[in-house]
Formats: sequence, structure tokens, C-alpha cells
Amino acid sequence: MQQIDITQAQTQLPQLMQIALQGEEIIITRNNQPILKLSQILPIAKRRQRGSAKGQIKIAPDFKAPLVDFQEYMT
Repeated sequence: MQQIDITQAQTQLPQLMQIALQGEEIIITRNNQPILKLSQILPIAKRRQRGSAKGQIKIAPDFKAPLVDFQEYMT
């Protein structure tokens, strides 16, 4: 995190923007008091779309068939 006075920030804004785009936070101060924070906005994850997996899921033909009794497997 870097701190820079507002008068210096006004002359160095393009360089400060490049630093912020690389992931570093820049705090801009006036009279040694923080007044602004310059930081990169991270992309928001896309929300899932209803129906986006259409045609990709297969249901077995015997899906509704009765289950085999577990005891048959034990003998």
C-alpha cells in the first residue's frame, strides 16, 4: 500500500493508475489524512444461467426401477 499527497497524485495519476491495476492500493492523503483509495475492481463471477446444461445430463433408462435389496449383495 502506497500513500501519496493529493498534489503529487494529480501530476502522477496515470502512473498511479497503472500501479493500482497491478493490484496495489494507493491511499491519497490531504494534510496527512487519508481521503481517497485507488484500487483495482476485480471482476464479478458470472451467475449461472438456467438451462445452460441442457442436453449434457443423461438419465439412465432404469432410473425409476425398484432398487435391489442390499441383502442380495451380501450373500
